[in-house]
Amino acid sequence: MKLIVCIVQDQDTHPLIEDLTESNFRVTKLASTGGFLKSGNTTLLIGIKAEEKERVFEIIEKNCKTRKVTTPLIPVSIPGETYIPQPIDVKVGGATIFMLDVERHIKI
Repeated sequence: MKLIVCIVQDQDTHPLIEDLTESNFRVTKLASTGGFLKSGNTTLLIGIKAEEKERVFEIIEKNCKTRKVTTPLIPVSIPGETYIPQPIDVKVGGATIFMLDVERHIKI
């Protein structure tokens, strides 16, 4: 058995969970926050049989596309000085996936 930990942007969460559950995968949703842009993310926990991993990866790839957003770069300020934020383009979206071996699975 495998445990997939999948971190996606909030806007990709609903369609991804729908597709996973329609394909009979069980999903646990956890709210999380990204470190760089401090924006909302969702962490999904998906328990699967080892032979199901490619199907899950296909579903994730179909639903989680990268996109470009413009955000102000807020530099660390030095006391007494003022900085004008410069907008930068940042690639967001997609998915970060970790796959872990599960030693034992118990459902009570």
